Amino acid sequence: MDLSVVVPVYNEAASLPELAERLRAACAEFSYEVILVDDGSSDGSWAVIEDRCAEGNRFRGVRLARNYGKSAALAIGFEEARGEMVATLDADLQDDPAEIPDLIQQLRSEDLDLVSGWKQRRQDPFSKTIPSRFFNTVTRLISGIDIHDFNCGLKVYRREVTDAVHVYGELHRYIPLLAKWEGFDRIGEKPVEHHERKHGQTKFGIERFVRGFLDMVSVVFLTRFAARPMHFFGGLGSVAFAAGFLISLWLSFEKIVLGHTLGDRPLLLFGVLLLLLGAQLFTTGLLGEMIVRPRMKKTATYQVSAIAEGHGSGAGARGNGSAGEQERVGERVVGEAR
Repeated sequence: MDLSVVVPVYNEAASLPELAERLRAACAEFSYEVILVDDGSSDGSWAVIEDRCAEGNRFRGVRLARNYGKSAALAIGFEEARGEMVATLDADLQDDPAEIPDLIQQLRSEDLDLVSGWKQRRQDPFSKTIPSRFFNTVTRLISGIDIHDFNCGLKVYRREVTDAVHVYGELHRYIPLLAKWEGFDRIGEKPVEHHERKHGQTKFGIERFVRGFLDMVSVVFLTRFAARPMHFFGGLGSVAFAAGFLISLWLSFEKIVLGHTLGDRPLLLFGVLLLLLGAQLFTTGLLGEMIVRPRMKKTATYQVSAIAEGHGSGAGARGNGSAGEQERVGERVVGEAR
C-alpha cells in the first residue's frame, strides 16, 4: 500500500462526509487507506465513521474509550497504518486533502523523511496566530529545524518515521523535533492552503499555549538529556557551586585579610545558597544517572539506517540497496547495548 491517511476526529460529525469525498478524490492515484481515529467524540462522529467504513475497504475506524487528546489519536493511527507513507490532517476541513499529492511528490523528489505543511495565510483569529508564531519561532531557534509551522496538522511522513517517534501527552506539536532526535533530519516544508472552519468550533483554548510552552521544555530536555541527566543537572550544579565557592573565597579574604565583618552581608547568604543549590543539583544528576543507566543497558533503542556486508560474508547486503550502496531503511533495532 502506498499511503495511509491518519485523521484524528473529535466532534466533527458535520465535516466528515465532505472530508471523506475530498480524500477519495485527492488519493485516487495511490493505493491508500484512511484511518479515522475517533477521540471520544460525543456528537455522533463514530456513527458517521461506521457509515464510511461500510462503504468499502478504503476507510478504517478506531474508537477511543474517551477523549485522550490529539497526540494519543495520532499514536494509535500510526500503529494502525500499513502504507509506505503516512499522511496526517485535521478533520475540520481547514486542511485541504488536495494538498497531499504535492506533499508526497516533494517527499519523493527531494528524498525527505517528512514534509510539513506551512499555513502562510491562516484563517484564524489573532488570539491564535500571534502566540503560534511566537512558539514556532522559539522552537525553530531551539531545534535548528528550518520550518515555519511545526503544529500544522497536514504532514506526510515516510513510514519509518511514524514507526520510530513516540507521541504522547500533547507532543504532536513537536513531531518534527522528535523525528530529528530519532535520526530523521531530512525535513522539508511546503506552503499549503488554510481554510476557514465550516462546522463546529475550535477544540483548543488559551490553555494550549501554556501547555505548549511546558511541552517544549519537556521535548528539549528529553531529546537532549534524557539519556544523560548528569550533563544537565551536573552542569547547572557545577556552575552554581563554582559561583558560591568564589563568593565564599572572596568573603573569606575580606574577613581574614581586611578584617571586615560578614554577619550582616547578604552576599554571604547568597554564596551559601549557591553552594547548597550546586551540591543538590549535582546529587540530582548522579541519582538520575543511577536510574537511567541500568534501563539504557537493557532496553537501548537505536535507529539503524543501513547495513552493508561484503560478498565474502555469504550474506550480501541487508537493506533496500546493493552490497555497495544502501538505501536508508530506518529499521528499528531494540536490544542490549554492547
